[in-house]
Amino acid sequence: MSEKPTGWLSDEEVARVAPAERAAFDAPVPTQIVSNGEFNPMPQTTEQRRVEALVKSLGSRLARRQGLSRRDFLRTASGMATAFLAMNEVFGPVWDVSEAEAADRQMADARAKALAGQFIFDVQTHFVRDDYTRERLLNLGRYAAQHWNPDMSSTPMTLARYKFQNYLREIFMDSDTKLALLSSATYDNPDFYFLFNDQMRDARALVNAVAGSKRLFAHSVVNPGKPGWLDEVDKAIEEYRPDSWKGYTTGDPSSPTKNGSAWRLDDEKLVYPFYEKAVKAGITTICVHKGLLPRDYEQSWKGIWEYATVADLPKAAKDWPQLNFVIYHSALRPLLEQPELELAEFESTGWIRWSTDLARIPAEHGVNNVFAEIGSSFANSAVANPRFCAAFLGQLVNEMGVDRVLWGTDSVWYGSPQWQIEALRRLEIPEDMARRHGWKTRLGGADSDVKRRIFGLNAARLYGIQPEAAYARVSEDHLTEMKARWHAAGEQRSNRAYGFVAA
Repeated sequence: MSEKPTGWLSDEEVARVAPAERAAFDAPVPTQIVSNGEFNPMPQTTEQRRVEALVKSLGSRLARRQGLSRRDFLRTASGMATAFLAMNEVFGPVWDVSEAEAADRQMADARAKALAGQFIFDVQTHFVRDDYTRERLLNLGRYAAQHWNPDMSSTPMTLARYKFQNYLREIFMDSDTKLALLSSATYDNPDFYFLFNDQMRDARALVNAVAGSKRLFAHSVVNPGKPGWLDEVDKAIEEYRPDSWKGYTTGDPSSPTKNGSAWRLDDEKLVYPFYEKAVKAGITTICVHKGLLPRDYEQSWKGIWEYATVADLPKAAKDWPQLNFVIYHSALRPLLEQPELELAEFESTGWIRWSTDLARIPAEHGVNNVFAEIGSSFANSAVANPRFCAAFLGQLVNEMGVDRVLWGTDSVWYGSPQWQIEALRRLEIPEDMARRHGWKTRLGGADSDVKRRIFGLNAARLYGIQPEAAYARVSEDHLTEMKARWHAAGEQRSNRAYGFVAA
C-alpha cells in the first residue's frame, strides 16, 4: 500500500487494517466488517470466525459433491445458501434457508431464477471519479484484469480503467438490482470527494444511454455554509437536474470537522433558502447521512456528534411538508463496537441509539415525510449479529411503518450487493422478539409484500416511478442483454469485498 487508506485514518489506525480484497476470505457473505475508509473496522468476532470456519468446511464438502472447487462453489446460489446456513448455526435461526438448498444446486438455482425478477431499486451506490488518486484501488483493477476482463491487461493499468466498469459489473451484472441511485459525499478536503455533481450527472447520462432505459439516478450533494454553496445548488438545478439531493450534517463523515462545516436540517437562516429552491425546482427528496459514530462519540466527536442525531429532523419535516427527508443508514449510531451491547440494550429497553428516535418521529410529531434508508447499518449488522439486524429492521418496519423503509446497500464498498439482497430475502424477525415487543408485522418470505416494498416500491413512489412500466423497460434493455450474455459465457458473481478489514 503506497499511502494511508484514503487518507482518513490515523497512522495508528492504519496499522490495524488490511485491504479487504486481499485479507478477507471470499465468502458469499462477508465474515467480518468491511470499511470504506470512513471508519476503522471492528475486529472479526469469535462468532464471525466460527461462521467463516463453517463456510470453509461446509463449502469444501459440498463443492466436492458437485465436482467444483470451493471457490467456484461459493460463487453459486448453493454457495450463498451455505453461508446463511453457517450463520444460522452460529447465531440461531434468523435466516430462512435449508440444507437441501445448499446441497442441491438445481434447487438453489431455481430459487435464484424465480427471484431474479424482483423490482430492486438501490438508493445508495458509489464509485469514484477517474482522477481519484488513492492508489490502493489499483488492486481492484489488477484483480479485474486477471479474473474478469483479460483485455484490460493490454493497456497500462490506471485508476480510470476499472472504477466505472467495476461499478457496472457489481451493480447490474452480479446482482438482481434493477435501478440504482449514484451518490457521493462531502468532505473538508475536496480531494476525498468520490464524485463531483457534474460527474454524477454525466455517469447517469452514460449508463442510461448505454442501457436504452433509465437505470441510473443521481444525487447532487449540498454543503451548507461552504462559500458559494447556494450558487452550486442553482447550477445543479439548471444544469445537472439531480433526481434528489444528498447532504452530511456532520459536514465530513470521516472525522470531526475542523472547518466548521457541520449544519442542522432545521437551520432557518442557513438551510431553509435551499429548501425553497428545491421545492420551486420540483426536486423534493432530501437524503441525509446520519449516525455511524463510535461508542466514545461524546469525546471523540465532541461538539460535532449532535449533528449526527435526528434532533434537527422533526422541525424541518413539519416546516417543509412539501419535502421528503430520507435518513441514510437510518441514523443508527453504533459503529465501532460489538453489536451484542446494543442488542442487550434493545432487549432491555426497546431502544436502539439513534434509529429508534428516527422510527418514532412520524407518530410522535405527526409527519408523513420522513423515511429510513438502511445502507451500511443493515450491511454491517447482518454480518456482525443477525439478531440485532432483525431488531433494527423489525423496529423500523413496525414503529415507523413498512412504507417508510428504503433499500440501499452502500455498494460498491462491500462488493456486489447480491449478498445483501439475499440477506433481506432470508431475514425474519424471531418469534420471541416480535412477541415481546408487540410487533404485528413480520418480514415474510423472500418475495413478501413487505420485502417488495422495501426493495423498491417505496423508493419508486418517492422518485415518481411506475414499477411495472420501469421493469418492462429494463427487462428488455441493453444491460439486461449484456447480463444474459455474461452469464451464458459462464461468468459468476465475485465474492470480493473492497475496502478495509481489521488486520
